[in-house]
Amino acid sequence: MIEYTPLIPLLPLAAFTINILFGRYVRRAASWISILASAGACVLSYPAILAVAQGGHFLKSWHWLTLGNYKLQFGYLLDPLSATLLFVVTLVGTLIQIYSVGYMHEDPRFSRFFAYLSLFMSAMLTLVISNNYIQFFMAWEVMGLCSYLLIGFWFEKDSAANAARKAFLTTRVGDVGFFLGILTLFVAAGTLNFADLESIQPGPAVLAAALLIFCGTIGKSAQFPLHVWLPDAMEGPTPVSALIHAATMVAAGVFLVARSFVLFARFPLCMGMITIIGTITAFMAAFIALSATDIKKVLAYSTISQLGFMVTALGLGGLSAGAFHLMTHAFFKALLFLGAGSVIHGTGTQDIRQMGGLFKKMKHTGATFLIAALAIAGVPPLSGFWSKDEILVTAFNSGNFLVYGILTFTAFMTSFYMFRLVFLTFFGTPRDSHVHAHESPAVMTGPLWILALGSIAVGLPGSPWMHHWFQNFIHGRAAAEGAHHAEETLNLTVMGASIAAGLAGILLAAWMYLGKQKRSEWILQKFRPLYELSANKFWFDEIYAAWIVRPFQTFAQFLFDFDQRVIDGAVNQTGFATLFASRIQMGFDKYIIDGGVNFMGLFTQFFSRALRRIQTGFIQHYLLFVFLSILLFIFIELRQ
Repeated sequence: MIEYTPLIPLLPLAAFTINILFGRYVRRAASWISILASAGACVLSYPAILAVAQGGHFLKSWHWLTLGNYKLQFGYLLDPLSATLLFVVTLVGTLIQIYSVGYMHEDPRFSRFFAYLSLFMSAMLTLVISNNYIQFFMAWEVMGLCSYLLIGFWFEKDSAANAARKAFLTTRVGDVGFFLGILTLFVAAGTLNFADLESIQPGPAVLAAALLIFCGTIGKSAQFPLHVWLPDAMEGPTPVSALIHAATMVAAGVFLVARSFVLFARFPLCMGMITIIGTITAFMAAFIALSATDIKKVLAYSTISQLGFMVTALGLGGLSAGAFHLMTHAFFKALLFLGAGSVIHGTGTQDIRQMGGLFKKMKHTGATFLIAALAIAGVPPLSGFWSKDEILVTAFNSGNFLVYGILTFTAFMTSFYMFRLVFLTFFGTPRDSHVHAHESPAVMTGPLWILALGSIAVGLPGSPWMHHWFQNFIHGRAAAEGAHHAEETLNLTVMGASIAAGLAGILLAAWMYLGKQKRSEWILQKFRPLYELSANKFWFDEIYAAWIVRPFQTFAQFLFDFDQRVIDGAVNQTGFATLFASRIQMGFDKYIIDGGVNFMGLFTQFFSRALRRIQTGFIQHYLLFVFLSILLFIFIELRQ
């Protein structure tokens, strides 16, 4: 079955092709085409995962093209990291697509939505099994395109179109760095294969390559300072948010660090930079989430913060800790977003200030959302507790007590803002009489319960109860070493502090938001400057607008005005000849450059209209086209 590994990403790609080309014919069946393709990829993945779990390591390459003396190859790499992501992406992605059948059932672009989801899945699965940076980067960029298409899926809304552009352009900043890192690594080391990273000799150029490659993670996984795109990405349909935050886009950035871990670990400077960026991101995003009132944006900042936890763990040398949290986070974060989507579907609002008391009318959604909140808050024995505890142990054992203290306090804030969200949404009394909630259909609540079971159980393989099987699996240790490794990683002091932080956050949220007294308003007045800092998101958007966006716009306007002034000056000083030359330059820009781009768009529209007329649906017309084509070929042959 290992030989069928290339089919894993090809099945969703086939679903994309069918739905994008024939969506008008398959209509509602488009969803099941995508779901069956994703489920098929899931089924094909499990023999590969099982083979890797039994100690297998599989690498296969095919020659693609030759660059000088270097032969660029495509292929697949199956190791513990890729097996873990195959498990997460195929299972969680399939559940999200099943949920989408109910969430998107009234959308007029139903088939196109599932086509984009399938392409997104195909790109992520290609990335996961890639055996070199070029193949990885190609899939990486396709995911960037898919995120643009899905975030801006409801492009009729200016906010959605703007969010899609913001996500695309912001992540491109990191991707430019990533691509430069790939080129630098190729020049310095002469290889781009992941299997060769261990044999690369360290040097200044390789260090530069490592730092540039990490820029890709900063953009894709929304790390400081390129985190600003992810909250705005909530303008897309909620299943898209779940897919981006749990199984694809942002997970790819953390996976890049894990896949390049051998390269990064050779440079303390690089590992230190990763740790700093991750720690700042974890704390900052959690602090912003404290005051957010949009249910999806609370979860968006939560994702940024949790990604910061993973990146910090990897920067501290905790490969298994970062990968473990990446896996558990996929389940409870997908559950949180799909639960939020169920709330929005049932209430028609995203503002948690208009909710309250929804548990009575949305019992399935409320119960599963509560399980996910307990998991991310780090309440034992749910999955989030074991993976978060592993990160805190990594920070504590590294001797970096400042990072450990910041992460522990961030865990407290995580517990607080998640249960602030739970209490304001599902408990208390309804705060808006216009909100009439109802439970979502079974096609939506079914995936919620499956993800809830995963949020409970998926952390057990990394717990001391199973002798940290997952950590041994990631590091390639034999199962017999598990008990000894469990004794090394178990730290009762860290575990106790972690549990205390989680429970303290829940109790504080209950004290502030469950009682009838306006305790939250009293706290807000006492700490008004901190509230303003959180509510205004550290003014990052305003700073970027003032210091980056507007200066570029001003510079572009200056160049345009400068050309015009040159023309006017030419008329006054040198007469007709200079004016004529300037007009030619302006005309070239306007009619040749811009006109060429516009012509391609018009040509595509014209050609599409012509093709639509050919697709009549009548078989006799198609037979006529075939007959005329045969006559044309015979005529051409006779002429020769």
